[in-house]
Amino acid sequence: MDSRSRYLREGIIAGLIAAAIVAVWFLIFDAARGQPFRTPALLGAAAMQGIRDPGAVTVTPGLVARYTVLHGAIFAMVGVLIAFLIATAQRQPSRLLVMFVALMCFEVAFLAVLTWWAHPVVTALRWWAILIANALAAGGMLVYFFVGYRSLGGMLFGPWTRIVREGLAAGLLGAVAVALWFLLYDTAAGMPLRTPALLGAALFHGLRDASTLVVTWPLVLEYTLVHGAAFIAFGWMAAGLLAMADREPRLLFVFIMLFCCFEVFAFAMISVLAHWLLETISWWTILAGNLLAAALMLGYFLRGHRVAWREFLHASL
Repeated sequence: MDSRSRYLREGIIAGLIAAAIVAVWFLIFDAARGQPFRTPALLGAAAMQGIRDPGAVTVTPGLVARYTVLHGAIFAMVGVLIAFLIATAQRQPSRLLVMFVALMCFEVAFLAVLTWWAHPVVTALRWWAILIANALAAGGMLVYFFVGYRSLGGMLFGPWTRIVREGLAAGLLGAVAVALWFLLYDTAAGMPLRTPALLGAALFHGLRDASTLVVTWPLVLEYTLVHGAAFIAFGWMAAGLLAMADREPRLLFVFIMLFCCFEVFAFAMISVLAHWLLETISWWTILAGNLLAAALMLGYFLRGHRVAWREFLHASL
């Protein structure tokens, strides 16, 4: 397969990934407001029917489907453009700057055109929700390209590429493990999503009485974002320590201590910020979730740093 066919194929795939991310974001956003599929219907009515009054728009499967096709096609074209810039950047690294400028221009142009063409739609959708959606899409597209073009990370970040990649992967692995554990636990108890909603309400809205909790998608989403960010930050710290341990295996002792502190930190934060949560959420479920996450993250890190682990174990015996 020649280079032109490759960047065309990968550009389309990256664009469709970005389009799917935006679609999922607005599906959650609309569901949280009790108006499923409202966003694609509003944008479809504005783009294809010239209807600029949100109050005059009726959500129909046909309207949503037509806008979804248009939405995917536009993102696929943007993906092909970015893939072309990345492919040429293999020979001319300066074109990476052009790639980032193109992404920023896409963000600004989309919001500017939408504001000019249908300002009431922007007001109905919330401008920040549009920016977040496009930022998530750009991030998803870049992650796909980083995986497909490993040298891209090297050109941008040099030796930090592996740390960023490993920390991100391990952090997401741990975050997903804990989220799935509590999803199963809450579902078995007949209260799906209760734990993330409870933690989100306590953390962001000062909830002090679990009996008054109302599980909503915004609460779950708010806590999930913080939960994921915390695990990713921890993953980057662990990956940085492992990078140093590759040269000095004795630092793996510090790495192990970091994981022990991570376990203690979770309980300490709950005890300090909302001690009553330990009476509502069984302490063993928190411990089990964190141990599961730690085991998966350690397994992931062990796979990529076997030499350092062997030298550490040999020196310890």
